[in-house]
Amino acid sequence: LQLVESGGGSAQPGGSLSLSCKVSGSTRSTDAMGWFRQVPGKVREKVASIMNSGRSPVVADPVKGRFIISRDNTDNTIYLDMNNLKPDDTATYYCAYGSAALLASDGGLGSVDYWGQGTQVTVSS
Repeated sequence: LQLVESGGGSAQPGGSLSLSCKVSGSTRSTDAMGWFRQVPGKVREKVASIMNSGRSPVVADPVKGRFIISRDNTDNTIYLDMNNLKPDDTATYYCAYGSAALLASDGGLGSVDYWGQGTQVTVSS
């Protein structure tokens, strides 16, 4: 599988950005995809995840109410709409593909089989 990300960039606090990740190759509806983020010196953390069927979107508490994950099954693409951005959202964001365990609260790095190349999101005034 190949995951290609696009989007990201810079925004001011309170602003919005969107990310997309297109997956190429054979996928299964019982698998899942998600978004992680990482800042230098810290562990990569899960931000949001969704089943390949498009069901059961889950977002992490730090971004709940601000970030929305969605999937377009006609294009095998997932999206992350980021609203009301905060400086703490600054990170490199990675698209991930893995098992349905990605949706679990403790479904982290070990649930990922494939990664995107990463895209930078910077929030500052």
